[in-house]
Amino acid sequence: MISQPLPRDLHLLFRGKDPDQYSITTPLPTGRTVLSDEGDGEIHTLWLSDQPATADLFSSLRAEHPQSGLWPLLLDAHDRQDPEYRPWGTGELFPEGLTSPDAHQPAAQLSRWWHDYTCIDDDDDNLRPDERLAVTAPFGERWPGLAPAGHPRCDPDQLADEYAEALLARRPWLRLGLIAASSGATALTAAGWQGPVNYDSDTAIFSAILSDWERRFGARMVCAGFDTLSLSVAAAPADRDTALVIAAEHFAFCPDNIWQATGSLTAYADQLIDAHEWEFWWD
Repeated sequence: MISQPLPRDLHLLFRGKDPDQYSITTPLPTGRTVLSDEGDGEIHTLWLSDQPATADLFSSLRAEHPQSGLWPLLLDAHDRQDPEYRPWGTGELFPEGLTSPDAHQPAAQLSRWWHDYTCIDDDDDNLRPDERLAVTAPFGERWPGLAPAGHPRCDPDQLADEYAEALLARRPWLRLGLIAASSGATALTAAGWQGPVNYDSDTAIFSAILSDWERRFGARMVCAGFDTLSLSVAAAPADRDTALVIAAEHFAFCPDNIWQATGSLTAYADQLIDAHEWEFWWD
């Protein structure tokens, strides 16, 4: 197939960048660019397919990202039966006012969040101090620091393609989104995704941490929902000690993974061993 200039509607996604330097080979299905609800309604955040994605389409567009400048994500809806496909189809995306992922230090931010979520609050009627500390045992209130970088057991990009295929087999309604961004991590900020807004309204902070996981663990952003994320991970932890430190990072990043699921860091860490999929959900 011959490379072609980007369709004119996709030019709208390159805010402050020159879209003429990019081209695309993969034929796109029918779709549309989505306007943000923010401000004067002139911010185009992403391109959204009209119909569900396919694994081959995701794989082709991911491989073509250096040429197209567009990062593909599988997108899930708040209610898959809703024809408006919130938040993606309705423009409930707010990129204005977000900072840059480059402005944040992942280690410092995770340490701050860990302190916020583990500190003993006398006004907390839900858990006694000993119960709260038991949730994050063996660390309690002590931040263990970042886990060491892992060694990928497979090609991170190929694993992302395989994970996308597996997700589409389980959730065949997932649509495709294209976002002008350097990676899946930064695509969330570029699109103005607001999934963890109840914890922090600056998506760029989450993007910075995800970018760090891309480097340290061969992680790849594959799917985003209303308040969920799904990543493939090439360097999965192989032992419990490593898994525990990664679990601490996950708790700081998304405490609901532990508070409203496993109930303890140790139980969560056991699930991370040899697991090449990381999923997050914010209440």
